[in-house]
Amino acid sequence: MSPAINTLLIRGLIIMQLTAAASAQDLTIINPAPLGDPTPNGYSTAVLAPANARIAYISGQGGQDPTGALSPDFGTQVTQAYGNLAAALEGIGATPEQVAKLTVYVVDHDMAKLGVLTQNVIAMFGDRLPAQTLVPVPKLAIDTMLFEVEAVVVLR
Repeated sequence: MSPAINTLLIRGLIIMQLTAAASAQDLTIINPAPLGDPTPNGYSTAVLAPANARIAYISGQGGQDPTGALSPDFGTQVTQAYGNLAAALEGIGATPEQVAKLTVYVVDHDMAKLGVLTQNVIAMFGDRLPAQTLVPVPKLAIDTMLFEVEAVVVLR
């Protein structure tokens, strides 16, 4: 085999290995048809992490602004909490595409609040929606806190 062909073959194998390695680190979203499409509600049914992935856990992020203040408005708290989650992700060198699972806690949950949550999740995650559990609660750690979100993140 000529040296030129040999070089091309080796480069092709390296590119194939790099592509396989990159895709092996991506999360796989699964929404089985028998369970219906959960994406209009802002989540995916299941998310598979690649083998040998490192996992990070982000503590619950509330809607406190940088001064520690909480707006009395639910929507404002949710938007701020997702901003705080984005900052926590950045702090560990991760992006929203690496979030596998969210757990959200909502004080006095109702369907209007679900709409606000869905808008914020889609704004942050687009069509790469993580698995998610919503837990209605009567109260959170701080009396005026109305929302909290925690995340499980797959690191690259």
